Amino acid sequence: MENFLLVGNGAREHAIAETVCRGGNARLYAFMSVNNPGIAHLAKGSGGKYGIGDIHSTSQVVSFAKQYEITLAFPSPDAVLAAGVTDSLLAQGITCAAPTLEAARLEWDKAYCRDMLRDYKVPGAPKFGIFDSGSDASRFIDSLGGSVAVKPAGLTGGKGVKVTGLQLKDGSEAKEYAKELLGTKHGGLKSIIIEEKLEGEEFSLQAFSDGSKIYGMPAVQDHKRAYEGDVGPNTGGMGSYSGTSHLLPFTKQKHYDDALKIMQKTVEAFYKKTGKRFVGILYGGFMLTSDGPKLLEYNARFGDPEAMNVLALLKDDLAEVLSQMAKGKIAKAPSFEKKATVCKYLVPEGYPGKALINQPLQINTQAITSFGARIYYAAVYEEDGIIYTQSSRSIAVVGTADTIADAERISEGACGSVIGKVWHRKDIGTDALVKRRMDHVRSLGIL
Repeated sequence: MENFLLVGNGAREHAIAETVCRGGNARLYAFMSVNNPGIAHLAKGSGGKYGIGDIHSTSQVVSFAKQYEITLAFPSPDAVLAAGVTDSLLAQGITCAAPTLEAARLEWDKAYCRDMLRDYKVPGAPKFGIFDSGSDASRFIDSLGGSVAVKPAGLTGGKGVKVTGLQLKDGSEAKEYAKELLGTKHGGLKSIIIEEKLEGEEFSLQAFSDGSKIYGMPAVQDHKRAYEGDVGPNTGGMGSYSGTSHLLPFTKQKHYDDALKIMQKTVEAFYKKTGKRFVGILYGGFMLTSDGPKLLEYNARFGDPEAMNVLALLKDDLAEVLSQMAKGKIAKAPSFEKKATVCKYLVPEGYPGKALINQPLQINTQAITSFGARIYYAAVYEEDGIIYTQSSRSIAVVGTADTIADAERISEGACGSVIGKVWHRKDIGTDALVKRRMDHVRSLGIL
């Protein structure tokens, strides 16, 4: 029986905690910045404990881990990995299933990642340039005809990227945004990345990496834009869906395989560059174009919301998979149910702008269970048995079924069992939205 430490407290971490406890071979210990009531309940129910503190403080996390004789740790959020929490745990002899600070650099330093992929000839990169000068960035934007994506090199919570024709009107606005990023060092690093704007459909592919080989999970499509019809500002993700075949309706097996090969070559490139193994979750954000999958960026952890889609389907004991991964050899490819999933996020009124906080939610858990849905707590807190909103996404609701349409109906029905000042995108996973994705891909000659 593992003493399993989970560091983090979002809906993604709630899903990880639930999946670990479902395996039945681990006591859950959770170290959180705020009390996620779902994770706290799971920890107590498994015979473990939870603590509240600064999840980015290596000393606090290590102290908690040593107090409870942790045998396997999983620091989860991107900023926690970028703080070097994994390294500090490893230094104390605690087995860790998450990337080190250096390995997580694939996420927290996009310039480093792009350079590495170019140097080691990993396929799938768009045309790009790395800049710390506004004038040089402007000239590169002109060379691409003003049709670009502008990215901070560092971490921005998934909200720093802006693309012409979407968040930016044209090349002139792209130049202004590039200068703004360089002036503020948004994301904490001095460089920015300018990439050609790609035309296609985005998808997410997550994989377990034991340092030598990666094992892919079902493909997922996330929805960053706030409002129905894919309009409005970017968010951390309003919801996501996955298909029964572990492919998306607009992808073929070759697209999945090609994306996974890019990820495998990335792990190999990291080893060639550093002499060290990438151990942990590798998440590739891809654009399916007429030239095949193109890599947009990497995350060094599970996605949020994409974790909820894939973990709902995992048939293996997650703690055992993570343990094998941490020790450098996954014995066999983890398996997933052949079902579809739809995840929808309930968010506070006013989100993603000035969100209403401290608003009570009435959650009919019996009704949600009767729909066959799962709920995961995100930015909420509990007081006297009542759940209240905070300023970010509140609750994720996941439906699982034999088809995307049925999974959507389950998720949508369960969303109606949460009453309060929250809202959600009703179109995620609907036939109309999926058809729009398919039509878009067909118009590009991909299918």
